[in-house]
Amino acid sequence: MTDHSIKGKTAIIAGGAKNLGALLARDLAAHGAKAIAIHYNSAAAKKDADQTLEAIKAAGADGVAFQGDLTSASAMEKLFADTIAAIGRPDIAINTVGKVLKKPMADISEAEFDAMSAVNAKTAFFFLKEAGKAVNDNGKICTLVTSLLGAFTPFYAAYAGMKAPVEHFTRAAAKEFGERGISVTAIGPGPMDTPFFYPAEGADAVAYHKTAAALSKFTSTGLTDIQDIVPWIRFLVSDGWWMTGQTILVNGGYTTK
Repeated sequence: MTDHSIKGKTAIIAGGAKNLGALLARDLAAHGAKAIAIHYNSAAAKKDADQTLEAIKAAGADGVAFQGDLTSASAMEKLFADTIAAIGRPDIAINTVGKVLKKPMADISEAEFDAMSAVNAKTAFFFLKEAGKAVNDNGKICTLVTSLLGAFTPFYAAYAGMKAPVEHFTRAAAKEFGERGISVTAIGPGPMDTPFFYPAEGADAVAYHKTAAALSKFTSTGLTDIQDIVPWIRFLVSDGWWMTGQTILVNGGYTTK
């Protein structure tokens, strides 16, 4: 029987220096991962990356960190090549990279459209491509999307619209990689209580999001807590391997499909 536990496995997390990515790295290490590679985008996140590495190593796992802008195919190839050279082929690959823009379509410039496409769609595509080549047989791949994929709302065309292709990327990758026992999933959290959320939202919107989920009053802020997302991703990259090709919205009843 194939071992789907996390113990002794190697992982790579794009966007793993802070927020949800960092918590995932710490969690995988705490559950017995052997080695974890974390990626961070800019030099401004190096301090966060160093702190996450310290926590990984304190939990008993080996850890390495790589900086890079992943909006090019060559940068993604390099990230996976560097990871394999440092800690071996990964068993688990998780992509948490994303960029938010809240704006009316009429006000979105071509440059903004291109940036949103590059970060949210292109990066996800090439992460899946390289992960499919790099992960070991019976590996697990998971991408972070958004619960706005289940919403009927204005102002998020460039954000949710550029996360939407990841649903099909996930289905296609699951079919193509499935013969090697690799499962591929996407998780769509609701608005999360992280610094990633607040800059894009005005006070009225923040107040709405804090009450929009069915279970809002049972969280400290009303928003999705990253600690409530981690167990879902942990499950999907371990015992939940039989779930593949799916996009799962985990949001306390914020949106549904």
